Amino acid sequence: MKVTVAKSAGFCFGVKRAVDTTYRLLADPGKGKICILGHLIHNPHILKDIEQKGALTVSESDIDLLAQNASAQNPVTVVIRAHGITKAIFDKLTEHANINPYFCVEDCTCPFVKKIHRIAETECTPDDLFLVFGNPTHPEVVGICSYAPCETRVITASDNIELCNLHNKNVVLVSQTTQKLSEWQKCQKIIKKGCTNAKIFDTICSVTENRQTEARALAAEVDMMVVLGGQESSNTRQLYRTAKEVCPFTVMAEDMSGIPPITNNIFKMGITAGASTPDSIIQEVMKTMSEIYEGENFAQLLEDSFKTLNTGDIVTGVITSVAPNELKVDLSAKVTGIVPFDEVAEDSSTDLTAIYKIGDTIEAKAIRVSDVDGVATLSVKQVARITNFKKIAAAAETGEILEGKVTDIVKGGVVVTCMFTRVFIPAGQSGIPRDGDMETLRGKTVRFKIIDVNTERNRAVGSIRVVEREERKAKLEEFWANIEEGKQYTGTVKSLTSYGAFVDLGGIDGMVHASELSWTHIKNPAEVVSVGETLTVFVKSFDREKKRISLGYKTEETNPWTIFTNAYGVDSVAKVKIVSLMPFGAFAQVVPGVDGLIHISQIADKKIAKPADVLEIGQEVDAKIIAIDEENHKVSLSIRALLEAAEEAVEEVAEEATEETAE
Repeated sequence: MKVTVAKSAGFCFGVKRAVDTTYRLLADPGKGKICILGHLIHNPHILKDIEQKGALTVSESDIDLLAQNASAQNPVTVVIRAHGITKAIFDKLTEHANINPYFCVEDCTCPFVKKIHRIAETECTPDDLFLVFGNPTHPEVVGICSYAPCETRVITASDNIELCNLHNKNVVLVSQTTQKLSEWQKCQKIIKKGCTNAKIFDTICSVTENRQTEARALAAEVDMMVVLGGQESSNTRQLYRTAKEVCPFTVMAEDMSGIPPITNNIFKMGITAGASTPDSIIQEVMKTMSEIYEGENFAQLLEDSFKTLNTGDIVTGVITSVAPNELKVDLSAKVTGIVPFDEVAEDSSTDLTAIYKIGDTIEAKAIRVSDVDGVATLSVKQVARITNFKKIAAAAETGEILEGKVTDIVKGGVVVTCMFTRVFIPAGQSGIPRDGDMETLRGKTVRFKIIDVNTERNRAVGSIRVVEREERKAKLEEFWANIEEGKQYTGTVKSLTSYGAFVDLGGIDGMVHASELSWTHIKNPAEVVSVGETLTVFVKSFDREKKRISLGYKTEETNPWTIFTNAYGVDSVAKVKIVSLMPFGAFAQVVPGVDGLIHISQIADKKIAKPADVLEIGQEVDAKIIAIDEENHKVSLSIRALLEAAEEAVEEVAEEATEETAE
């Protein structure tokens, strides 16, 4: 049998750089504790080896503690994985490194990925739409999206672009470095057709392009194709799909142990490998495949390699097809695995194509096996329930808050589906008031705690009310810890009384006294506010022990006297409204809440018997402000002053006209 290895198989530049850097750091005692942020690369052999040599795998939650404990005696070096990290995590690492000289960061992000980070930061504006062609859950894509200062969307295939509503949007398009080249070209074509001003950047790694091209060409020449790489590796799965399109007998394996025996009709074998696969594994497979089967009965070996499957067996397989209603799975058995929609989805709205991809590995239980049809019906749910019930039972001990969807309303409560497991929530623990409508919870995602577990019957009882009570208590404690006089809050008017309004500040009520609602006298708070209205209030005083809060609503800015003095001064002219007539004069409103007196002597330029001879209530007139009593908030007005000024102006004009005529 002839075995051919693709020229571009194995480590790419970025992965080799990350691996070599990590081994160099591990060999240097001065670098202290070597911590890998996430999986350095997607290859279990390399990950196991660097862990055996002393490297620790850490997560974002460990960063602060590592930085705090780093010292001259115990330095720490954090290695950033080849796929990169989010901007927030990178900024946090940089901040710690700038503060603590014994906390070092070694950035092993692939240069091609780093380039996309720069594109996201510099080519996108807040008004743009940043489109990324790739796997939305892949760490590389998650990191890329975090660098864009605008709306981001991830498309998994060219067909998804139509769902993005690109009309009137400035589009910036990039691709995950390891995506399939042909599908990426389709995406570009669609974007160019629909968006004339789109910015498109070819970000598929050149090594990835060459690797995919070589894999397709090699697969077309051989009887069997082997794709080596980790199951989590995106570029390995892309290579598998590319080769499978040309050579039906294509297998994906992490090492020699994952390759099935070969039949005697296989004369040519091709081998390629993902970017995270070391040369040692490639060489091992090449040598073994060339030697191990010499003189054997290959047909029998292949037949023996296909395991027999029985109902009830737990199996692991590779997804070969994803449809809206089912998954097809390669089980390396005499039957093909089929996972119906109901045995893999939690509810009818689940989109299987958004969750599962060809090449993904899943674990399922055989619930029906038909050798005649060559089909095994599988259930992902049943396996998940076994594993997840252990997690749910553990949550009862730890007090962990779980999340699930209310799928059924039953007698005495509701059923929440969480991790494929049904959890019963009694009516009294649902958070719905007594005699309330439980149907309001149907279809909602709720947070709850496990309060009782029966491990023998795999049954669990939860409580939504416990979570709500704890969160409400925490919210109250935080509120009372931070409250201070003068602090502003936005709340909703909850109820009105004759003496004031109660305002809900978010689970805590405060009262605004009627005298604090308006600068003018009111008979009832309803004259100013209404139930349900949103108010901005401030704390006047509070009593932590009695849990009482006195709120203020009126401010100096809304004080009518302040408004008046900011707008007018002595000698200003204002249009005023007559509001009452008295024997000694008339009161006129200058601004709402501030009235001025027009003394009877200041109403006309001649003597009048009473103000009503000239003025009437509701009439608007111009008046001059002749005095302001700041201490007593009193204003004196004069109409007469304006009339006399007008007469003087007329006389001056007449005199000037006479003088001009005389000349």
